[in-house]
Amino acid sequence: MNRLITLPQLTAGSDLAFLAMRIAVGSFLVWGVWDNITSAEHMATFVTFLRQFGFPAPELLAPFDVWVQFGIGVSFVLGLATRWAGLLCAVNFVIAIVMVDHLQGWRGSFGSMCLVVIGLVLATHGPGRYALDARLAGR
Repeated sequence: MNRLITLPQLTAGSDLAFLAMRIAVGSFLVWGVWDNITSAEHMATFVTFLRQFGFPAPELLAPFDVWVQFGIGVSFVLGLATRWAGLLCAVNFVIAIVMVDHLQGWRGSFGSMCLVVIGLVLATHGPGRYALDARLAGR
């Protein structure tokens, strides 16, 4: 009965689940900032957005944040420096919640909350076996 409730056999798929999560979330983060990287007009819109919500030095912060999110996404996909990327992801999206998303309530904050939690999971558990981090660690 215990095995039926706890399903320990599913742990055999945890590395594939981490791989799927990293690829999905990392790709989403890269896709989410790609327009800002490739278009000065989109970056200018993001600067205006940050200014509207009272972020300091939006002209500097906008490209910095875009490149941080891009780096986090690439890191997640590759499974490289994943724990650091997880920490950065969590911090980045806590700031998004505090500065912007909380104004939209629970539903409006949910995406950022999920990214905080995913970042914390990857920071604390690592990327799984199918990652460059695992290769660097000799596994």
